[in-house]
Amino acid sequence: MIEKLYNLKKNQTDQKLMQKAQLESKIEKLDIEISLTQNSIATASVERIGAISDFMILTMHKNTMKMHIQKLNIEKNNINLQIESIIKEIIELQKESEQFGYILEEEKKERIKKFLLAEEEASNEYIQSKYIKG
Repeated sequence: MIEKLYNLKKNQTDQKLMQKAQLESKIEKLDIEISLTQNSIATASVERIGAISDFMILTMHKNTMKMHIQKLNIEKNNINLQIESIIKEIIELQKESEQFGYILEEEKKERIKKFLLAEEEASNEYIQSKYIKG
């Protein structure tokens, strides 16, 4: 039973680590999108003939991109909070799996002690029977 709990905790820890990696991947994507948007803000200019032909429209366009960056940063902060909570869960799961691992080791040591005691008793009985016959 303890071994099943130990394996369960290890599996849960692995799942949390995968969730953490996925969230970190999302953060990387958001960082890339933020960088691209900032680059777009820096390189946006007024064109003589085109969609952005007025400074007012250019300002609106840049403000829209800045708002997009703010939304991305808010999403990034939310993901960071999720990662922090997952890290706390991972730590708890690792503590629990270590406890179960310790219990398993103690049970293993106890089985070995019992086996050695049984072997010692058997050898003592064998030696006693030799002396009685001899």
